[in-house]
Amino acid sequence: MLTPALETEIATLAAQYGAPRHVAVELHGEPFDPLILNDRIGEVCMVIRRKNGKLLTAIKTFYPPGAFRLLTGGIAHGESIEAALLREVDEETGLDVIVRRFLAVIEYRLAGGEASDERRGERGSNSSSRPSYAFVTFVFLLDEVGGTLGVRDPSERIGAFREVAVAELLAVAEELERVTDRFAPEIGGSWGDWGRFRAVVHRVVYEAL
Repeated sequence: MLTPALETEIATLAAQYGAPRHVAVELHGEPFDPLILNDRIGEVCMVIRRKNGKLLTAIKTFYPPGAFRLLTGGIAHGESIEAALLREVDEETGLDVIVRRFLAVIEYRLAGGEASDERRGERGSNSSSRPSYAFVTFVFLLDEVGGTLGVRDPSERIGAFREVAVAELLAVAEELERVTDRFAPEIGGSWGDWGRFRAVVHRVVYEAL
């Protein structure tokens, strides 16, 4: 899935911030955002360590109750991974940070299969099956060094922040895996499928730290 250009960029970042763990995950369920968005080549996950040693998580205004998670942001076409990382940190938190470690590259594949009649109707599709999608998350540990926590880009729709200890990341993952499995127009798919996808990075970061 990774292009030669991305492989080269990963190697450069690994030389600066340490070799990342490579993880491959197959997801089961229906398509949803961001897996099906075509405005990005993947996403960065910002594991921001605050001055008290805890990690920053957030919940968006339209998320299910309790669905706090580590911050992520899309990498636009033509944008470097590191540029996207720093841009997204600024837009979503307003904090000054330094990159400490390149933790992981997580490649996801959404397995193909039959889509339910209900989902096909809600998505406006007449097809009895849907294709596989590929997606990648680049995960970095960053340390807060200054700034004031606050959302600079209101379109991010962040409702609240919460700090968690590294030891709490597994509980965060479990909470995401338990979100109500209902169709959500905001993501064009099921919250249940989304929650299982979002849980993965928390387990990976827990193991890395």
